[in-house]
Amino acid sequence: MGEYSLIVDENQDGSRLDALLSTAFELSRTKVAADIEVGSVLVNNKLALKSHRVTTGDNVVYNPVVKAAINPKDQITQIPIIYADEDVVVIDKPVGVAVHPSPGWEGPTVTASLEALGHRISTSGAPERQGVVHRLDVGTSGVMVVAKSEIAYEDLKDQFRNRTIKKIYHTLVQGHPDPSKGTIDAPIDRHPQENYKYAVVAGGKDSITHYETLDAFAYASLLKIELETGRTHQIRVHMSAIKHPCVGDSMYGADPSLAAKLDLHRQWLHATQLTFRHPRTGQEMTFDSTYPADLVTSLSRIADAYS
Repeated sequence: MGEYSLIVDENQDGSRLDALLSTAFELSRTKVAADIEVGSVLVNNKLALKSHRVTTGDNVVYNPVVKAAINPKDQITQIPIIYADEDVVVIDKPVGVAVHPSPGWEGPTVTASLEALGHRISTSGAPERQGVVHRLDVGTSGVMVVAKSEIAYEDLKDQFRNRTIKKIYHTLVQGHPDPSKGTIDAPIDRHPQENYKYAVVAGGKDSITHYETLDAFAYASLLKIELETGRTHQIRVHMSAIKHPCVGDSMYGADPSLAAKLDLHRQWLHATQLTFRHPRTGQEMTFDSTYPADLVTSLSRIADAYS
């Protein structure tokens, strides 16, 4: 794990230091806070507390403390199982859980947690993400499927590749998209200056997002999102590109003061429904996930405060 650095932009102004680093680099907030406590983070070449509020232009440098080894038990958490058979396991992924191990992540993962529950996961795919046919960000919750058999892995990968899987998300975004229903067709690739982010980039990968307004509040809108493609951070990047970032998503330009008022500590984004064809039987299957408590609370707060 190397050094992380960033220059605070105007969209990140006012963010708590620990929340900013956790979101920007997709690291455990507990890990970041612990490292700040031992002096691993400098703001403008000075030590700062985890509760420090950053300002536009601040130079933040973070050297994570590297542990000798990760305790496997630290990567296990309770994962709600929606459905499971010999080929697939469908889960309701909690926020704060990575799908698979990656450099810099020391928190719980879906793959380790499922194995701890006794689910045999497909051995297909890269060693660190065997059985993983699609992903949700650490800060995104909701329904996802993991392949258990080799047949399921290959078939589900084909379904995602051929865009026959239906993926529905709900997100609370700042402001009111105009038109209230539409399609964003804009290519996505790595951000040209900040390699931990993605952006709409000419010549990037084909990326298509369909959205529809479900409800509108004074300063935000609840949207239904259907993804035609599945690029990394696609919803977050596309919403930011049309100037309506997901509430709480400071990485992509959300106003941190609104998230603070709603007591929201991540992007308001939830995978509500997933439909795919069972890889062995061919039967179409649909699975749903309800909003977790933090999203319910924040939605209630914005409805009450701005009604």
